[in-house]
Amino acid sequence: MLGAGICAGAQSVPGDVDVVIIGAGSSGLNAAHRLQQLGKKVVVIEARGRIGGRAYTDTETFGFPFDRGCAWLHKADDNPYTPLAKQWGYTLQEHDTTLEGLYFRDREASAEMRQLSARIEMGLDTKIAKVGRKKDAAASTAMRKKSEIDEAVATFHGPMSSAVDLDELSAKDYLTIGTDVPPNLLIKEGYGSLVAQFGKDIPVSLNSPARRIRYGGNGVQVDTDHGTLTAKACIVTSSTGVLAAEKIRFDPPLPPWKEDAIAGLPMGLLAKIPLQFSKPEFRYQAFQDVLRENIGKRDIYFLCWPFHLNLLVGFVGGDFAWELSAAGEEEAVDFAKNSVRSIFGSDADKYFVKGSFTKWASDPWALGAYAAAIPGSAGAREGLRRPLADRVFFAGEACAPRWTQTCGGAALSGIETAELVAKLVKQA
Repeated sequence: MLGAGICAGAQSVPGDVDVVIIGAGSSGLNAAHRLQQLGKKVVVIEARGRIGGRAYTDTETFGFPFDRGCAWLHKADDNPYTPLAKQWGYTLQEHDTTLEGLYFRDREASAEMRQLSARIEMGLDTKIAKVGRKKDAAASTAMRKKSEIDEAVATFHGPMSSAVDLDELSAKDYLTIGTDVPPNLLIKEGYGSLVAQFGKDIPVSLNSPARRIRYGGNGVQVDTDHGTLTAKACIVTSSTGVLAAEKIRFDPPLPPWKEDAIAGLPMGLLAKIPLQFSKPEFRYQAFQDVLRENIGKRDIYFLCWPFHLNLLVGFVGGDFAWELSAAGEEEAVDFAKNSVRSIFGSDADKYFVKGSFTKWASDPWALGAYAAAIPGSAGAREGLRRPLADRVFFAGEACAPRWTQTCGGAALSGIETAELVAKLVKQA
């Protein structure tokens, strides 16, 4: 029965509940868990055939865990998942990106140039923050020089961190993005597996997309392919990509201020191109980081041999990630292999086993990696958080009160939204 446990497909819908939660990702699962702690009757509906959302550990492609979505426990000292990972015996490794290798096309930068890039990186961070405190302008306005090193640094702050190029990122919103707050921990067994473990006892109906939310009368009614759910309130944890695509209809229609908030927070894209080799740890050591800057923002970052696995994890972000996603997996893998040749030498080809490409751009229930506010829309996150008629609430990484764009931030958003909803449901 729908809501009776994790199931492959919904067969029926339950009677009235206190809260319907749309989406069984990090935010939805944490919202459900907190509401259950507060004694509320909850049902979670999930469009995919699994829980976790953009936290997803793939164990089949390479024969060992690989996170296709989020991978780092950011700000691990305060992240709600850290104590769970330790309690459940997950293998954790601190990893804060420090470039051991920097390449400008086929030319390797010297140690002095890497040190200079680190200083420029700190300076750019300060400059973007300074711009953001004054006005809601593009983060790119903080850049004064256009040297190779400046462009490489901009890649880290934009595509590789915020999932958008700096000219598409609000400098004021940049102040709210806390994705590079140490300590950052990688999880050998996979972040996605940790989120799935957390949610394994939460009742979720899989393969049950929400189609329409009606909130004009008393309570809410959520139409699904398997019937209508009636509740006192609803929490929507869908991505802004899904909301912008109008995969969920609202009755009455969304007010202009809510539509503006969604439009001001489009999905950025950070995609991974993992490459498996028969021989691990050549040229660079485990957990070392390499960036290759190319002409036309076609940059790629490699995390080398995490947990001593025979895997190079390539990352591409922003406009170029969308471009590769449109081109397809074969072209993405070829691009990454060509980059490996320029860094590791042509001998790398004889060790190559296979490659893959993450496809969040085309995933119908994500349509991107995470949301970034465009210039002029720094207030969009507050507008997205604002509920409709005190009955329809929004949560997720785009609504996170801190550490936006992260799995931990999504969890906090779900918890805080659940506590607010519980108070209002009690009063109703």
